[in-house]
Amino acid sequence: MDVAVVESVEQLVNRGKTVFEETFAYKPNVAACGPGRVNLIGEHTDYNDGFVFPMSLPQVTVLVGSKTDSGICRVVTTAKNADEPKKVEFSVPTSEKPLTPGEPAWANYVKGVVQHFKGQVSSFDAVILSSVPLGGGVSSSASLEVATYTFLDQLDPSQQNIDLKEKALACQKAEHEFPKMPCGIMDQFISFMGKEGHALLIDCRSMEARLVPLSDPDTVVLVVNSNVRHELTGSEYPTRRRQCHEAAALMGRKSLRDVTLEHLKAHEGVIEPEMYRRARHVIGEIQRTTEAAGALEKGDYVKCGQLMVESHNSLRDDYEVSCPELDQLVAAAMEVDGVYGSRMTGGGFGGCTVTLLKKDVVPQAIKHIKKQYAGEATFYLAAPSDGARKVTL
Repeated sequence: MDVAVVESVEQLVNRGKTVFEETFAYKPNVAACGPGRVNLIGEHTDYNDGFVFPMSLPQVTVLVGSKTDSGICRVVTTAKNADEPKKVEFSVPTSEKPLTPGEPAWANYVKGVVQHFKGQVSSFDAVILSSVPLGGGVSSSASLEVATYTFLDQLDPSQQNIDLKEKALACQKAEHEFPKMPCGIMDQFISFMGKEGHALLIDCRSMEARLVPLSDPDTVVLVVNSNVRHELTGSEYPTRRRQCHEAAALMGRKSLRDVTLEHLKAHEGVIEPEMYRRARHVIGEIQRTTEAAGALEKGDYVKCGQLMVESHNSLRDDYEVSCPELDQLVAAAMEVDGVYGSRMTGGGFGGCTVTLLKKDVVPQAIKHIKKQYAGEATFYLAAPSDGARKVTL
């Protein structure tokens, strides 16, 4: 059926144990994992105090390692496309000598979490492995941050009772300050709080979350990786975030969460056209997201699918973060009977689409998408999965 086989947590951990012993010449005794996520709907709403509706994926990032008394943290990544070097060493941070970002870039995600960990950080040796596609818009970065935090939890058990929300916020702060990505809270939240058989509706203002069942055996989620990642200037995400905040301020509101479409229309002559379109996407997307969660709760997959397609069109036309490959994948999926809805997911400019469809039409959908898509796509059946957890070695 051409569905990609995902390496299980156990397989990743076993491979990690082997790499650890080859690298450090002793056996590890601690492991933890944090999953990637796919966002069903609610894109670019999280940094606007809006709603998002993600679910945790079976794909995870795993840390395998051991506590040491050397005062030095030694970390190795097995990711093939991570920048060199693949092994880094850094001292345990102190108030006098905190950690700072640097090269290689992948290590900043680990160092940021170590710096902002709520407990007592001890030195450690660790190996990183992941089945989360890098650059696919399914949050490989948050899965690494959350896996790192959960790994550190095992080294300092006294801190394990800290609220998951606090842990998610610590990982978000790590991403803001070390990789310098001004992300919203969605990715870290769902990676910590995901539950098998459920999606999670998150209010990014109140930080409250509601589990929504997604366990109908006849309805499944198909994630399609376009396997393209367009090279950008790096300013697209910060620029859109700034445009949203400026639009809200021009309308006298704290955030676009507080703006209705009617209120926006009343300011059409005040806000310049591009900024207006950005705001229109976010305001509409916040409403679509709560409606989609409500539709899923009622088992109304047709309505949920319609909202997904509306979301994609808005991301393409108003927010301008799609690309021809993603548009092609969505259009092809929607030509198949039994597909409820499809949309791009993640930040955009490449990465993945997410499709809600009947289970028995999956082979037909994959065949049709492959035929219509000009590139080489990878297909994953995505079951809503559990969030971050300790893995017993």
